[in-house]
Amino acid sequence: MKSPEDVSVREQIFHDRVRETIICVLLFICLYIVSYLVITHYKKNSEFTTDDSEDATVNKIALWLCTFTLSVSMGAVLLLPLAILSNEVLLSFPQSYYMQWLNGSLIHGLWNLVFLFSNFSLVFLLPFAYFFTESEGFAGSKKGVMARVYETGVVLLLLSLLVFGMVWVASALLYDNTARETLHDLWEYYLPYLYSCISLFGVLLLLLCTPLGLSRMFSVTGSLLVKPRLLEDVDDTLSCAEFEEASLSRKLIRGTSCWMNLSAKVLRDQYVSTRARRVALEMRRRASPWQRNLGYPFAMLLLLALTVLCVLNVCFYVLELLFDETAMPRGMEDPLLGTASFSMFGSLGATVQVILILYLMISSVVGFYSSPLFTGLRPQAQDTTLTQIIGNSVSLLVLSSALPVFSRTLGITRFDLLGDFGRYNWLGNFHVVVLYNILFAGLTSACLMNTFTWTVQRELIRAFGLHKLPLTVSRSAVPLRLLLANGISKIH
Repeated sequence: MKSPEDVSVREQIFHDRVRETIICVLLFICLYIVSYLVITHYKKNSEFTTDDSEDATVNKIALWLCTFTLSVSMGAVLLLPLAILSNEVLLSFPQSYYMQWLNGSLIHGLWNLVFLFSNFSLVFLLPFAYFFTESEGFAGSKKGVMARVYETGVVLLLLSLLVFGMVWVASALLYDNTARETLHDLWEYYLPYLYSCISLFGVLLLLLCTPLGLSRMFSVTGSLLVKPRLLEDVDDTLSCAEFEEASLSRKLIRGTSCWMNLSAKVLRDQYVSTRARRVALEMRRRASPWQRNLGYPFAMLLLLALTVLCVLNVCFYVLELLFDETAMPRGMEDPLLGTASFSMFGSLGATVQVILILYLMISSVVGFYSSPLFTGLRPQAQDTTLTQIIGNSVSLLVLSSALPVFSRTLGITRFDLLGDFGRYNWLGNFHVVVLYNILFAGLTSACLMNTFTWTVQRELIRAFGLHKLPLTVSRSAVPLRLLLANGISKIH
């Protein structure tokens, strides 16, 4: 007969598992609702209201799979911030009864679930969604949704065999004896190797997109805020813009005059630019004096401080790697939360780490959509096709699932990777980690210098009135003495 102590321990374990399951389910439901609202805002409604009920059903199923994938991506983004903040909360309230649900078992379970679902979505769900929308059923079979399911399943099976064959060939070339001895050891060797390759691709993509996004964040934020204009009469400028917009609108309605050699396309472009300028002037007039004069400089200084802090943190981490081998990123099986802070500055440092991680993720997304290679995937409100939604889901999943490894590799946080995130083969390579940090710091500095150089040059050109030069004249060919002479004449 079992003792009462054994029964109480079993009951405690059971209640802990039930509590963790409920928390995970509630968190996933919240993320799924947010993801559904985001995708609904961007999806093209005409693809889901077609006369063909079969196509509409297929598109809805594919949309549900994309929503599930986006919710997993959001969960991957929140992994490190939740873990870091949970540790600080347990340090601040070590004896609180209401905070005992924040434990290492819950955080470890969340990491394992996100790792499982992210790879499951990337390897199976998203390819299934794409092939499902493109399938029509086998020739001679009865048409319907199930016929498309059968065709998609066969295509996925063939694709899986092709991918695992390529993985086996790659592992055989790199690790000759090991690959041939473990040909049937699919779960223990080939799947982790495939996940390691996918994570390496995601981290390399973050290396390219994040520096570009850090430099683009200034222009993107500036377009959302009201820029200060010290010597500008907003009302007069707005009146001129309204008169110009009305004039162009009348010309477009009546047609081009015989004495003006302008095409309708040029007039339309002028009308769109004038209308955008009028909307910006209205926004500036509605803004409060504090927002007009202090909001934009404060936002620019904040972005500059966060970017400089990221670069300095990476440089300090490179120096730490040269003198301390224990600073290398590694896996952690049993997280001991509530024992010590992951920052030398305590709760303030941990909060800064969370802000930097989220800032890097936002910058990577901005850089990804700003890159010329991926501008075609940029979503448009109520005008994004289902194929573009699937492509965006794949891209965001790759970026977000690589964010924990990316943040730990750059030394943004000292929270070691949990579960299978720490099993990647290349994480223990000292030369790869150091080279990665040096490339990130160099690319970020180069992008920032290029951005600020062009910004200063553009403002100087506008200040000296050289932006009114004809387009056939190259402004880069204007000599410096002409700039100075024009500026001195304006002063006089």
